Amino acid sequence: MVDSILDAKAELGEGPRWHVGERLLYWVDIARRELHRFDPASGTDEKRVFDEPVGCFAFRKAGGLLLAMKDGFATIDDWDAEPAPFGEPVLKGKADYRFNDGRTDPWGRFWVGSVDTTKQTGEAALYRLDPDGRVTWIEGEMLTCNGAAFTADGSRFAHANTPSHALRMYDVENRKLTNRRTFHQWPIGEGRPDGGSFDEAGFYWTALFDGGRVARLSPKGEVVEEIALPVSRPTMIVFGGDDRRTAFVTSAGVEGERLSGGIFSFAVDVPGVREWPFG
Repeated sequence: MVDSILDAKAELGEGPRWHVGERLLYWVDIARRELHRFDPASGTDEKRVFDEPVGCFAFRKAGGLLLAMKDGFATIDDWDAEPAPFGEPVLKGKADYRFNDGRTDPWGRFWVGSVDTTKQTGEAALYRLDPDGRVTWIEGEMLTCNGAAFTADGSRFAHANTPSHALRMYDVENRKLTNRRTFHQWPIGEGRPDGGSFDEAGFYWTALFDGGRVARLSPKGEVVEEIALPVSRPTMIVFGGDDRRTAFVTSAGVEGERLSGGIFSFAVDVPGVREWPFG
């Protein structure tokens, strides 16, 4: 059963992450430059607005958050702190690009993709941010780099070039990505893979933008389960709650869809992979 837990009316709700210690769901509205934290127990949702869009974020080992913003990174030491620049502004001078979606790996490094907001030049890329602030370009020639996630043992990594309808899978050897292959290709008109997460059984869950559902894929890339949602544009699925058996799904606003831009939840049998801190 899918529950509507927050009628947020977000323009582009994205990037949910469950904070274990606080028992709160953090998420962003990229289009409105907002960072939110939501308490499912009380229904309270707090927000802060930044000067730039926050594409995604990670919790830090030292406390606070790492933010991937318009063209670079920033940190905040706590919820009320002002952002401090971190690392190099990789996308500086690229007006049509911004950071989009990312995930921390088991070794505390942050893997983040960019998006070509014009969907024309195709120079979006995947980058790795190390704890010392160094940024490494990993691969490019994409329009929207999305869905970054690692398996529980760190042996596999997945992400999507969303407009291509293709989900990519990699092996991780010596902490580097190898053996890239197409994990699953969705037909045109059946939705595009947006944000995703692994569960502890090594199955990958993805939100299908314009597909109105989330899908669970086996390690072989077979769709084994689909959950219909009351909105057409889900954007990201993540797992939380005390046992990580509650799925949370953000969505984008669509004119005429009453619950669009909201956050939804449902129970799963297999816990999701925990979020590793950056640093």
